[in-house]
Amino acid sequence: MPDSKAEAEPPARETAPSQAASGAADPRGTNAKPRPRGRRRLALLLALLLAAGIGYAAYDYWLANRDYETTDDAYVDGRAISIAPQVSGDVVSLDVNDNRFVHKGDPIIHIDDRQYVIDRQLAEAVLATAKGQVGGFKYAAQVARKNFPAMLLAAQAQLASAQAVLARAQSDYNRQKALPPQATTQQEVDAATAALQQAQAQVLQAQAQVREAEPVEQRIGQADAQVSEFNGQVGQAQARLDQALLNLSYTVVKAPQDGWITKRNVEVGNYVTPGQQILAIVSPQVWVTANFKETQLAAMRPGQRVTMSVDAYPDLHLVGHVDSIQLGTGARFEAFPPENATGNFVKIVQRVPVKIDIDSGLDPNRPLSLGLSVEPSVDVK
Repeated sequence: MPDSKAEAEPPARETAPSQAASGAADPRGTNAKPRPRGRRRLALLLALLLAAGIGYAAYDYWLANRDYETTDDAYVDGRAISIAPQVSGDVVSLDVNDNRFVHKGDPIIHIDDRQYVIDRQLAEAVLATAKGQVGGFKYAAQVARKNFPAMLLAAQAQLASAQAVLARAQSDYNRQKALPPQATTQQEVDAATAALQQAQAQVLQAQAQVREAEPVEQRIGQADAQVSEFNGQVGQAQARLDQALLNLSYTVVKAPQDGWITKRNVEVGNYVTPGQQILAIVSPQVWVTANFKETQLAAMRPGQRVTMSVDAYPDLHLVGHVDSIQLGTGARFEAFPPENATGNFVKIVQRVPVKIDIDSGLDPNRPLSLGLSVEPSVDVK
């Protein structure tokens, strides 16, 4: 019996130390269980506070931006003028370089003008010849106005003289015929007959000369027509000279307006032809084209204030105003606009270009290149 008790006691002794050890490790005993619930409450409180802060910030942001319409689909726009020569030839001088500012009238390139100088000289010679010819015909017309009437008067006088001679010859002939044969001779009769016939022929000749001289106005008109014809030739020669002078002036290609040289693709020695684009000039006047969604246009009007930031110059802040809203979406002016009347239709929010003029904020030391990205904000309140 004592042995069995001794064997049963060690387990009891072993249990007591384990409880003591567990009690020593957690002096709070059963009070350690509420700690996880406190942490969850704290985390939930922090989450609520964070959500409230985010909601307040979002609401404040909405309040601050509800009267503004913005887009990142905007860029710097302007006028880029393509320059092309009007005549062909070799480029003998290049007076500009890339990205240089030029003023209106500044020479850009010089084209070999020797052929055009020869054309001008030839046109001048043709004009001088035509003017000499028309001068001669003008003199002839003046002479015709005097000579042709005088020729008619002379022919009429000759006819009157011939008619008088005819009347005398007719009288002599009639007298010879009336005489008895004993009072005249056959020779005198023949002479009277010949004189009569000669007088009749002279009258016919004078009448013909009168008829020839009668169209005085027509002959004067013919002389005037020749003057007009050669005046036309003078006009043609003058036009050829003007064209030659114009072509000669075209050998110097000049800047049509102020701006910066861009896209230059010409060098000294190149052969250029009319219409060949050799460079472009970007005008100093720039604006912003912003493609707003159609849902952003309800309150947008011309004249509204716009603030803009440029991606290339973060510290550059521009101020402008809405100039106009394009009467058509961007897709409408594409080469192949969409045809919604065919096939299946999927509604897509369209964008409408809005032109924004820049009023202030430009820096002359940092010109805005065409195509730079801009973020405008339109005050629509």
